[in-house]
Amino acid sequence: MRVVSLVPSLTESVAWTVPGALVGATDWCTHPAGLDVVRVGGTKNPKTERILSLAPDLVIANEEENRAVDLDSLRSAGVEVLVTEVRTVPQAFAELARVLAACGAGSRPRWLDEAEETWSALPSPERRTTAVVPVWRRPWMVLGRDTFAGDVLARLGIDNLWAHHPDRYPKVPVEDLRAARPDIVVLPDEPYHFTADDGPEAFPGLPCALVDGRHLTWYGPSLAEAPRSLGEALRAARR
Repeated sequence: MRVVSLVPSLTESVAWTVPGALVGATDWCTHPAGLDVVRVGGTKNPKTERILSLAPDLVIANEEENRAVDLDSLRSAGVEVLVTEVRTVPQAFAELARVLAACGAGSRPRWLDEAEETWSALPSPERRTTAVVPVWRRPWMVLGRDTFAGDVLARLGIDNLWAHHPDRYPKVPVEDLRAARPDIVVLPDEPYHFTADDGPEAFPGLPCALVDGRHLTWYGPSLAEAPRSLGEALRAARR
């Protein structure tokens, strides 16, 4: 089986589970460290000719992270493309199992069971906390409706104030974000790399949690660590 992955989360998952199956991955596929495969460009602008030159049996992609035009181009060239949709934590587990089986995994990996057990065993939050969750600035964009990251936070007791917006990633003036008076502002380090010096200053008087974007937005082996990592960052910001 020769697999090209166009999704960082799936790259890490396949590399952990089916060693040797991956022959190509995007420039953004940073995990596992030291992954030695051909790089095929970005998630939004993959080099289709390079992908085809690898003669993959399967290309794995995601309906949000990858463009339909690129995937259609690969299909037109005779390549099988498996496209995932992940909007919730349970959906992530189901899609991961489907992808790994398609990539040649002989059985369900233990790490996937452990990650699912971790999320199933989460206690009910003692209290709910309102939040805004910027994912970009210049212009400011936040999590809106129906997102995987939003579901992750909801299961940790964080209620996204823009969860019912018509757009999944609405552009919202920072003045409106401040005026909403959230209990907390959640600032991940990807896709925009918010830091202690770049982000919190826009929300004076509001607690800001700097969180690991991989734990917030990736679905894969990191899911097992995500509740602890995110929980610690959120609690630290509220102290």
